[in-house]
Amino acid sequence: MSAAKPSATIRYTTLRLLIFIGCFFVSAVAVHFGLIPSGLAGANFVWVILLGLVLSAPLSYVLLRKQRDEMSAQIISSVDRTKARLDANRTREDAVQ
Repeated sequence: MSAAKPSATIRYTTLRLLIFIGCFFVSAVAVHFGLIPSGLAGANFVWVILLGLVLSAPLSYVLLRKQRDEMSAQIISSVDRTKARLDANRTREDAVQ
């Protein structure tokens, strides 16, 4: 991984957040113009957040498949490197004792 390339986790999280913000904005506009019913007893803001979350989840699942796979591969390689270091340390400790 080069220093100029952001980590896959940061890229995925940023894109996921942008999708949520877009869905939140669309939900807020739809509620404002009465296309979607508003929340109960002044809970309009919470209602719009929940709508944004519900809309963004399946969109992120479909649209960010490539980024999620890259993030998974990056995490797996990091875990493998950590396991290799731990095994190397364990064998070195066994050889010393």
